Amino acid sequence: MDYLESYYNSYDEEGRLLSRHGSVEYITTQKYIHEALGGNKQKRILEVGAGTGRYSVALAKEGYSVVALELIERNLSILKSKLTGDEQLQALQGNALDLSRFADDSFDLTLVLGPMYHLYTKDEKLRALSEAVRVTKTGGFIMVAYCMNEPTVINYVFGQNKLWETLDADMLTKDWHCISEPKDVFELVRIEDIAELDGAVDVKRVKLIAADGATNYMRPLIDGMDEATFSKWVEYHLSICERQDLIGASHHTLDILQKK
Repeated sequence: MDYLESYYNSYDEEGRLLSRHGSVEYITTQKYIHEALGGNKQKRILEVGAGTGRYSVALAKEGYSVVALELIERNLSILKSKLTGDEQLQALQGNALDLSRFADDSFDLTLVLGPMYHLYTKDEKLRALSEAVRVTKTGGFIMVAYCMNEPTVINYVFGQNKLWETLDADMLTKDWHCISEPKDVFELVRIEDIAELDGAVDVKRVKLIAADGATNYMRPLIDGMDEATFSKWVEYHLSICERQDLIGASHHTLDILQKK
């Protein structure tokens, strides 16, 4: 946890999500969250790894009942600072690997939009996913975000001329899958890794989408767009974000599951 705390204590996660390029992921994820909720304000939401509350606070201000669980104390403090006291939001410190404070079948929608970025073994990922499924009602939805392997190989290993440094550190398998440790902060996956996790729990996949698609490959261009052009970019992105031939190239994916 020390590496994670150090990272989030110095990184402006709030600024990333509020940037133009970061907002594409947010807009996309919110679109699918609202589809799952269907406008029913009686539905209860759990966000595991709520960060600074970008999603939890917004949903609570819309009138939903939200429980926001966050590991990092600084992030939790920022989240709480956004509340006026009128929202139905309970903010708690806790770990995605242990949701024992919540009973089975407690929530209509469970969001896991950050924890999988920082879990480095299959056992840890499966425990977090299993816990999210357990606390979700039958027929309810679980949405899980992942960081994908290929954008890092393209943008970092080759794009930032880190190839030989990465190879010398034994951070790539022979088939170019990145190997991460806690000191590297982020864990990277491929679509087959996600499918393997899904197959181990009692869910059916609804959709696997590209949360930001090509956006992060051209951040300066996206951030420099005028409002009308950016609106068209989002329109284009949303029209292709479910295309399975593009999923693995997205920096972030959103796995939308329904509990059987």
